[in-house]
Amino acid sequence: MRFIIFIIIFVPLLSCNTAVRRPNFSEVDIEVIYEDSLSIRAIELMNGSLGFAANKAVFGSIDLQTKAVRTNIQKYDSILPEFRAIAHTSSDFFMLSVANPALLYKTGNQGRMELVYTEEGENVFYDAMAFWNDKEGMAIGDSMEGCLSVIVTRDGGYSWNKLSCNQLPKSMEGEGAFAASNTNIVIQGSKAWVGTTKGRVLYTDDKGFSWNIVQTPILRDKPTQGIYSMDFYDNLLGIAIGGDYTDPENRSANKAITRDGGKNWQLLADNEEPGYKSCIRFVPNSDGKEIVAIGFTGISYSNDMGMNWKALSDEGFYTIRFLNDSVAYAAGRNRIAKLTFK
Repeated sequence: MRFIIFIIIFVPLLSCNTAVRRPNFSEVDIEVIYEDSLSIRAIELMNGSLGFAANKAVFGSIDLQTKAVRTNIQKYDSILPEFRAIAHTSSDFFMLSVANPALLYKTGNQGRMELVYTEEGENVFYDAMAFWNDKEGMAIGDSMEGCLSVIVTRDGGYSWNKLSCNQLPKSMEGEGAFAASNTNIVIQGSKAWVGTTKGRVLYTDDKGFSWNIVQTPILRDKPTQGIYSMDFYDNLLGIAIGGDYTDPENRSANKAITRDGGKNWQLLADNEEPGYKSCIRFVPNSDGKEIVAIGFTGISYSNDMGMNWKALSDEGFYTIRFLNDSVAYAAGRNRIAKLTFK
């Protein structure tokens, strides 16, 4: 009787443990689903499709079931804006251009994109955008007048207001953010973290009403160094990556981890692979142990929370988003692809 009870109780436990055990990735299959002569740095998964925006004023979506691609052009007078930041709510799609003038568009009621925010100035340069919920969102840009540029919406993106420097920590000289992959803003609940070119993290606990800043050990000696991308697995565990795109083999002080919500950061795999990467993401359902980092230098993977890495592919991309724990979509120079990790 005891033996029967042991089998009834213990065997299901073994089965459950086996079910949650995940194999380590050793390869990645790459299927190109869209090609054009574009630089694509902004993608978002939304309701069965992949939204994207690029240079040459191009934006569009890909149906993930049929792989049908729809594209459009959004000119501003005679300007062909370069879009490097996009975001979405449950009802609307947003895209934001870099450089002067800054142009922020929202899905319109007449089937066309509507311009909801503009900003002009010699130093205007916006880098990334994200939403806390269907009403509240933010975008960040390079420093102007002594602080990073932060614009916020509280009404679903119909109107945007720029925070004054009295509401933000003082920026360092030349401090900004990299418009490399639309991943230097991370949002979790009411929190948000922003990685900067000076290796600092600007963060808020209350959806942008108050802000603090902390210095990470990420290398920041040159304008091309700093934090290029961040991701948080939950409110506490986060990772940042950077380097120098002009010196991509440099592996010094370009990866850092936090376990306390961004208050303290420690270097990871210092002077070890990988070097420069423009985007980093936790693999879903991995307890924060598995991480993928990509850049024009290829695709790298860690299964031990960033302590050790291995290269999975030399194929270059700028940005990546996971659909589930083995399938992701990545974009880069002239293409968007489906990535299946095995």
